[in-house]
Amino acid sequence: MKKIIVTATMLFMCNLIVVAQKIEKEGPKGFDQRRTAIAHGKIDTISYASKTVSTTRKALVYTTPGFSKNKKYPVLYLLHGIGGDEKEWLNGGTPQIILDNLFAEGKIKPMIVVLPNGRAIKDDRAIGDIMAPDKVQGFANFERDLLDDLIPFIEKNYPTLTDRDNRAIAGLSMGGGQSLNFGLGNLDKFAWVAGFSSAPNTKMPEVLVPNPEEAKKKLKLLWISCGDKDGLITYSKRTHDYLLQNNVPHVYYLEPGGHDFKVWKNGLYMFSQFLFKAVDVSSLSQYTILDNTFDK
Repeated sequence: MKKIIVTATMLFMCNLIVVAQKIEKEGPKGFDQRRTAIAHGKIDTISYASKTVSTTRKALVYTTPGFSKNKKYPVLYLLHGIGGDEKEWLNGGTPQIILDNLFAEGKIKPMIVVLPNGRAIKDDRAIGDIMAPDKVQGFANFERDLLDDLIPFIEKNYPTLTDRDNRAIAGLSMGGGQSLNFGLGNLDKFAWVAGFSSAPNTKMPEVLVPNPEEAKKKLKLLWISCGDKDGLITYSKRTHDYLLQNNVPHVYYLEPGGHDFKVWKNGLYMFSQFLFKAVDVSSLSQYTILDNTFDK
């Protein structure tokens, strides 16, 4: 009898360990579908004066349900790809629906999400030859537009928490490269950084993180994700390899998929749940090893 009890106890403990180690690998069915029975956030279009570009530029601003001007909120800047503009996420990734659903489930903090046009040139429309040198250069120019023009505008006109611990940046493809470049290049401004399927504009790892020790101290979370069939996966992997070599905590999350919104929506779903909360750094490696669970 005693032997049976011991065996049962061991099995129970093993099951507890398995449950404790289980992590959510992807959004459940319907995570990106509108639910009528919950509260919904609001999306506004704003215009701001850009000294960087010497013109007036537009962005979208999403606020979670229950937004009040009498409270202060952390901010996520969410960037688009080379063929998009401030509406690309809205049209292809429905972030407002994903975030509304997560908020209703109590899985994300109340926040403000800014969706800018990351092509900082006078004619910032996604038309013509989107690969033209001047248009590509516009994505690099956006660093100054973001830091010097857009962020100050948002912090002047919205009730925001303005310290680095309450500011995040994430993006897809070209915007993923921007997020890594700008976020890791300005650790005094951003504590939360994510690149979803980051494009070739991503700087070399030793340029992104020249001082690994500083990155360890200042980053709350660094998230790198990509589809395992994405032709641009090299840029995510080389960054991950460097970070791993230099013991910089981060998530390296690979999932089945290519260079598309299926992957990017899931990246937003996963990343947003970490934001502006305490992060258990020891758990991040559970995501890092996911690249071994899929057939290549």
